[in-house]
This record gives sequence, C-alpha cells and structure tokens, in this order.
Amino acid sequence: MIARCPPLDANSAYCNLLQCTHFAESCVVAEHRGEVAGWVSGYRPPSEPESFFVWQVAVSPAARGHRLAGRMIEALLERPAAAGVTHLITTVTDDNHASWALFEGLARRWNASLTKSALFERDTHFAGAHATEWQARIGPLPR
Repeated sequence: MIARCPPLDANSAYCNLLQCTHFAESCVVAEHRGEVAGWVSGYRPPSEPESFFVWQVAVSPAARGHRLAGRMIEALLERPAAAGVTHLITTVTDDNHASWALFEGLARRWNASLTKSALFERDTHFAGAHATEWQARIGPLPR
C-alpha cells in the first residue's frame, strides 16, 4: 500500500509488519470490496504520551476524495489505546500538499490550532538528501 502512494517513504516489509504487530492498537487498515483502500500507522511517543504521532497515512487512488484518511485517524483516536491523548503530531515535508490539506482540515474540523516547526532539517539531519520534515502539532483535541 505504501509503495502505491508516493511521496510516502517506502519502509521495508519487515518495518511495516513490526508496526502493525507492535502497534496494532494504533494502526488501522480500511478495506473496500476485499481490497486495501487505506492505512494509517501511528503510536504514542514514550517521551510525550499525551500525544498521538501519525507515522504514515496512505489512501489508494481509487479511495481518495471521501475523507477516508481523516476518518481512519478519528477512528484511531476513539480507541481505548488513545485515552488521554490531547494532541496529534506528525511530520510532513513542505511539498506534500495532500498531507498538509489533511492535517489542516482536521485542525479546522476539531477547532484546534495547528503549529508547524522544523523537526529534522535537510542539511543538518539528512545531509541534503531528504527534504526538511516539519512537525505539525494539532491540539488541544476535542474531548
């Protein structure tokens, strides 16, 4: 699914299997007619347990335009494993317009603020080989 959804970074199958095994309560797969239509993976960072970090969001081209990504994220936040979460965080490169639209839309829907700050910089952290990853922080989330 990730490979079919550029510009997402492709991780190894092993990494994805560990995510959906170790973090099963904070990952979701959406299916439509027996096909995978969407995937969201995330977790609660040990250093910031009141936050939910969205690692990857993937929606198949055929399922786009139906708010599937937002619905999957909201479903994750409704799970018992997300009890006490007050903020949603993620990282996004500047050129990932679809992700910015998703997270800005969620912030509006939840009537919550979205702040943006550089987390991992192109030259400092990636030796110029990857775009700066901006952290988007939304919250406080509605109860």
